[in-house]
Amino acid sequence: MPTDALLSRFLRELAPLGTHAVWAHGSLAGGDYQEGRSDLDLIAVLREPPGLGTVRKVVTAHRRLRAEPLAGRLHCSYVAPATLDDAERPHLTWAHGRLMRRPVTPVTRRELHDFGRVLSGEAPAGLLPGVPDAELRGFVVRDQRDFWRPAVDKARLWRQDIWVDLGLLTFARATVTLREGRLVTKREALGELRRLGAPEEVVADIERRRYPDTAPGPAPAPANEHRLAVRAELTRTYLGPAIDALVGTYG
Repeated sequence: MPTDALLSRFLRELAPLGTHAVWAHGSLAGGDYQEGRSDLDLIAVLREPPGLGTVRKVVTAHRRLRAEPLAGRLHCSYVAPATLDDAERPHLTWAHGRLMRRPVTPVTRRELHDFGRVLSGEAPAGLLPGVPDAELRGFVVRDQRDFWRPAVDKARLWRQDIWVDLGLLTFARATVTLREGRLVTKREALGELRRLGAPEEVVADIERRRYPDTAPGPAPAPANEHRLAVRAELTRTYLGPAIDALVGTYG
């Protein structure tokens, strides 16, 4: 499989960096991975805090992977054991073909503890502090309130598949986490969206695009301006009040 070949090559490229462990989270660990559609979300725990030399090695490693199928979907954060207890600390990260800094969020940390996949080295339980339920709930509420709710008001965003998909699926996953204290996959979130009363037309569109091999019904109609505008309005009309209600209940 191209995924297995890419991961094996990636682990070889990381050897000069010196790692305690490499873990997968997200769909690759949670059983919802679809080759060619899903991202490969990874965490590499380094033996030393990443300095300038490490940054150069990270860039080199990822650039050497560019010819590999799926390499553009491989995202990895580089952390050191001494900094793992700070959930707000931004870490060196390679994503979308470039370097950035972003935190290892409480959701990612809980994923790693609950079902993280060990690609090499120690398991998350041996290196990564646990995530108290209150911390997880607080992060989920803030993400819905401070990121997703303001985004709903930016109409231009919601003509794009990625905003419709992630906006609704993240809301459904947040609802389950806040209500039950557990994490669910994007596929499970589709069923939850229906139970939450999301517009069936939009949910079915997401399902047919993201899971074409198992979704019922015909393939989605070709996108056109009218269809995108209707879908965006349906999504925003539902999602804004739904987030407000969720935050009002759990915030």
